[in-house]
Amino acid sequence: MTATPRWTCPLCNGLVDTPYCADCGEQPLAARDLTLRGLAEKILHALTDIDAHTMRSAWKLLRHPGELTLAWSRGVRRAYVAPFQLFLLANVLFFALQWLTGEDVFSSSLDSHLHHQDWSGLAHSLVTQHLETTHTTLDQFTPVFNHAVVLNAKSLIMLMAVPFALLLPVSFRRQRRPFMTHAVFSLHLYTFLLLMFCVALLVARASVLFGFGGFYDPRVDDVLSIANVAACTLYIYVAIGPVYGAQGPLRLLKAPLLALAVAIIAIGYRFLLFLITLYTN
Repeated sequence: MTATPRWTCPLCNGLVDTPYCADCGEQPLAARDLTLRGLAEKILHALTDIDAHTMRSAWKLLRHPGELTLAWSRGVRRAYVAPFQLFLLANVLFFALQWLTGEDVFSSSLDSHLHHQDWSGLAHSLVTQHLETTHTTLDQFTPVFNHAVVLNAKSLIMLMAVPFALLLPVSFRRQRRPFMTHAVFSLHLYTFLLLMFCVALLVARASVLFGFGGFYDPRVDDVLSIANVAACTLYIYVAIGPVYGAQGPLRLLKAPLLALAVAIIAIGYRFLLFLITLYTN
């Protein structure tokens, strides 16, 4: 091994004989660090490191449900993207595809709320009251609503992970896991679901090319909804094994019940987006 020349830590101002400062983690500044080539190498390393971490994390999430949560709870952090960062990356990908395909999952238009949702009757009544109160016409309010709902869907999507995280301690109260384990499990589940929604967006768009109506076609919407619920159920079934030690008949029972809770939360989130967008514009 080559001895490291003694250097002075710029942060701690102490003499160091190792490649990194034991107190703060700094490393000595090399001459090439101040050159354009050195900067380019740093940028390339950062980009490839992020890609490697992201691909490794995504593969672990999709190939071995629950193992990523288990790794995080055991303190394995540097090998994978942090749960919230991974969720944000999936969120960016999802809304980018939603914009590119022109299909809507959560950021439904005002017309969709008024005519194509289970709460359309209530929505029509609430919108009518709101228009009367604000002295606005439907034609004036529609573009304002449609623009705002997209922004709200992006910024508030985290809200879906919260009630599910609160449900997990009740479902697995005998395991007595720290709440952060439940929170990370929820984030990983919703990251998985966002990736599944990305696939659904592409399939819905492809269906338009074959003469169907995308998500506005009940046949396409029903098939994709069932497929997403099935994928969610399978993910939960596999994941609660390593994370919570679930097995046997209870595992078979809890997986579809938790998937049903996810579906209910998703419907509630869409209705909540409608209410928030309606009364903040």
